[in-house]
Amino acid sequence: MTKAEDEARRRAERAQQVALWRYQLIREAADPELTTRQRGRLVRALADQAHEGPFGDPVTVSRGTLDRWIRAWRERGFEGLVPPTRKPTPRTPAEVLELAVALKKERPERTGAQIARILRSTLGWSPNERTLLRHFDGLELRRPEGSSPQAFGRFEADRPNEIWTGDALHGPKIGGRKTFLFAFIDDHSRAIVGHRWGYFEDTVRLAAALRPALAARGVPEAIYVDNGSAFVDAALKRAAAKLAIRIIHSAPGQPEGRGKIERFFRTVRQQFLVEIAADGQTSGTRVADTAQLNQLFTAWVESHYHQRVHSETRQAPLARWMTGAPFATPTPAQLREAFKWSEIRQVTKTATVRLFGNAYCVEPALVGRKVELVFDPFDLTVMEVRFNGESMGLAQPQDIGRHAHPKAKPETPADQPAAPTGIDYLRLLDDTHTASLAGRINYTALTSADASQDSDRQRDDEESDGKDQP
Repeated sequence: MTKAEDEARRRAERAQQVALWRYQLIREAADPELTTRQRGRLVRALADQAHEGPFGDPVTVSRGTLDRWIRAWRERGFEGLVPPTRKPTPRTPAEVLELAVALKKERPERTGAQIARILRSTLGWSPNERTLLRHFDGLELRRPEGSSPQAFGRFEADRPNEIWTGDALHGPKIGGRKTFLFAFIDDHSRAIVGHRWGYFEDTVRLAAALRPALAARGVPEAIYVDNGSAFVDAALKRAAAKLAIRIIHSAPGQPEGRGKIERFFRTVRQQFLVEIAADGQTSGTRVADTAQLNQLFTAWVESHYHQRVHSETRQAPLARWMTGAPFATPTPAQLREAFKWSEIRQVTKTATVRLFGNAYCVEPALVGRKVELVFDPFDLTVMEVRFNGESMGLAQPQDIGRHAHPKAKPETPADQPAAPTGIDYLRLLDDTHTASLAGRINYTALTSADASQDSDRQRDDEESDGKDQP
């Protein structure tokens, strides 16, 4: 079926839908047993109110239109209510379209914009690019010759913890700041194995969602993510390598493989976020911060989402995930090692290394060599040095100007306004100054009084002079 035929089919279906809506609207008023007065009363009532249209939008219909529909239904039945299919008269000359088609067939790789430029240089005029592309679509000229549309099959992992899919959702504003949800869904069971609301869409908040998931749900064979900055960060790659997790990135512009997590995010919006009173809203559950938001979200996931039967698997997500239990979980030491960050630096001639402005002393035997610095991103004062995979002990801090990694932003920013102390410093100074003047001559007051007396004296003299004048 060509696109033109498909468009004609859709137009016919919409016309039938409109006719059915019209019939449902007038069927009571079109009853032949009603008197003229009774019918007029019903038609006026229909014309005075808004109705939900055939496609969900509010619609008002005049009395004249309702009478015309009733007459059409009496004369031709249901077909009389079907709106005529519009056949717009093309405004572009046929010979211009024929030339455009010939140019496209001559060189299929030519774009609509290029063909429009050729037509303008040849004929002095051309239809716009959208008109040409619409015409090419109707003739199926935009698809490479011999090719067929790409079809995507329904993929599902064979067992729990085979593949986790991760993504981030942009949430509402809480406490005046935008929130983000990192979540991981098990592809086989649709269970949410890890989640975390935060104020940043960064690798720290990603780790806050993934690390508890690994500790509680086990280690997946692979995680499937997009190419967002948090998902391509070196910290995630290091954690995955330490735990033997394969990272699969979706191809740019092809999000089809992330359909399950996107469908879950739609459920989150429709069933959870709709109940949250975000900033500026008066109805719903009031949430003060992300800690409370995470608490409510965990309750919703565990009590509702994990317990209801999924429409595709026909099983509750948690029950389906448990069919693969028990799962091996990493030890706390393995998790600590996996979620440390590292940087490669070269040791200077003075047996020091520098990291983000900080200076550390290392073993003199490492001078001139490249070493791996392993650290907690929130504490740069403790720095382990490794060479060829072997630990060389801790580096000694020499000059520490930064205590956290630039990417390790705390959930509560340091520049958040502090609580008021209630101390009015300038008022205290004023009170002290006033108290110090007690018992002393106030020259300012005297000067003000003298100035006031001089002003009164000058005003009296002017009035006096005015009376003496003839």
